Amino acid sequence: MKRRDFSLAATSLGLLPLMTPTHAQTLGPKAGTDYAVLDKRVPVDAPAGKVEVIEFFWYNCPHCNAFEPTLEAWIKKLPPHVAFKRVPVAFQASFQPQQKLYYALEAMGKVDEYQLKVFNAIHQQRQNLSGEQQIIDWVAANGLDKAKFTEQYKSFSVASKIQRAKQLQDAYQVAGVPSIGIAGRWYVDGDLAKSMERALQVTDFLIGEARKSA
Repeated sequence: MKRRDFSLAATSLGLLPLMTPTHAQTLGPKAGTDYAVLDKRVPVDAPAGKVEVIEFFWYNCPHCNAFEPTLEAWIKKLPPHVAFKRVPVAFQASFQPQQKLYYALEAMGKVDEYQLKVFNAIHQQRQNLSGEQQIIDWVAANGLDKAKFTEQYKSFSVASKIQRAKQLQDAYQVAGVPSIGIAGRWYVDGDLAKSMERALQVTDFLIGEARKSA
């Protein structure tokens, strides 16, 4: 979902195509066409010898919701030299409660268990998780300790991670979500790659390129 379209998410559940056009499958990824090369490298947090891959997302985005099962299947097959992480974006201040939701879940070690649950609550069950109290009430109703979650949600650590998320969002020049940043050098999304399924193929290619030049 592009920056200019994010406000439509509450009312629209149109999905980006996940199938790759036949002609696109036969062509190798090209810089400037299938992915963007960043003008300035972004510092990475991955350990030495690992390639950092970042998925930028927003819980309310219908395209992120549609992409999540495909992404999770891809993550399970990643080789050990890839360091994958998610970064929740904030194209405006109203996104911050959901950024805090993600980072509180991360602090509690619950992202893997709850990522799809959050998407399902918003997009299938049509629950409103856009505000702090709504989020806290939802996690408490879905098996998490309310006090512990609230402590993480309002912590300095989570606030610091939100600042880092903004830095990464700006550094990668995120045009919309879902999108992917690779090795602090490249950026790809569904518009560039023609689908998010092919964006993952481009990402695999760029992981290989990063390994060659490491």
